[in-house]
Amino acid sequence: MQTNKIEILGKEIPRGKRVQLSLDIAKLHTQTKIEVPIIVERAEEDGPSILITGGIHGDEINGVEIVRQIVSKGYNKPIKGMVICIPVVNIFGFLNQSREFPDGRDLNRSFPGNRRGSLASRVAYFFTNKILPYADYCIDFHTGGASRFNAPQVRINPGDENLLKLAKIFNVPFSVYSKNLKKTYRSTCSKKEIPIILFEGGKSLESNTQIVNYGVRGTKRFLYYLDMLDSKFNVTNPSRDTVVIEKSRWIRAQKSGMFHLKIKCNELVKKGAILATITDPYGKMKFNVIAPNKGYVINVNQAPIVHQGDAIFHMSTKDDQTQEEEMENIDE
Repeated sequence: MQTNKIEILGKEIPRGKRVQLSLDIAKLHTQTKIEVPIIVERAEEDGPSILITGGIHGDEINGVEIVRQIVSKGYNKPIKGMVICIPVVNIFGFLNQSREFPDGRDLNRSFPGNRRGSLASRVAYFFTNKILPYADYCIDFHTGGASRFNAPQVRINPGDENLLKLAKIFNVPFSVYSKNLKKTYRSTCSKKEIPIILFEGGKSLESNTQIVNYGVRGTKRFLYYLDMLDSKFNVTNPSRDTVVIEKSRWIRAQKSGMFHLKIKCNELVKKGAILATITDPYGKMKFNVIAPNKGYVINVNQAPIVHQGDAIFHMSTKDDQTQEEEMENIDE
């Protein structure tokens, strides 16, 4: 973004300064103001503008912690350009440790929003119109939900070669082709032609140090690539490059019962391998969940009890495309 004067939410962002803003658009039923803190760091030199967000789902703590660390360690202070950090977008859900807004709506199914719509839709509208226009790139952090643990991964719309390039720079264990869903933040960025790195890792209501490290290190690599990261910070590359997963499928429980995992997330398994067993509480039933193909396990359900039809594993696959429709993202 090459311009002398930048003004966000009516407040000027001077060169070489840090400014903290508040997106204030709603109150609790007690009339208490709910403000969304926005931390802006602008360098003296012009350059790209990056918007980094966590907590679009209020119960996804890993994303909040990743953005917090980026701010607290000073990685967000660029040597050129501007970095906008919003650790908790859905402050309502964060207060309630809930995925949704108080109106029951999912913010990530409410974009680009409506200024006269539901509470979630109004927040999406103000975010889309008041914050997003200042971004040249976006990085958004998510986790799996409902006890589903995601391996560290970046989601890419199939066929987007620029996003694939950026995902390889971010360089976490997996880069997964996943179609944009309607009314998501990612689809809004796509329509506005703003490249977005959507990171998924871990599960909701959990802070996982390893997952947080993947997110923080990936962000540092991304900032380094754009010549925005201060040279005093070290940039490390993982022992292997990201694995690109072009096709994937959900495996669903065929039985209800107690769920016993037999493999780890991230693991490359052979066709026919036992992924888990499902048992009844009485010792009469034992059902083996078998891998339908060779592939990487990029999501596991860590719930102790599952019901028939529950999503229990997400696996890469190239030799069985009959379930391509099951590639839908049930976490994002």
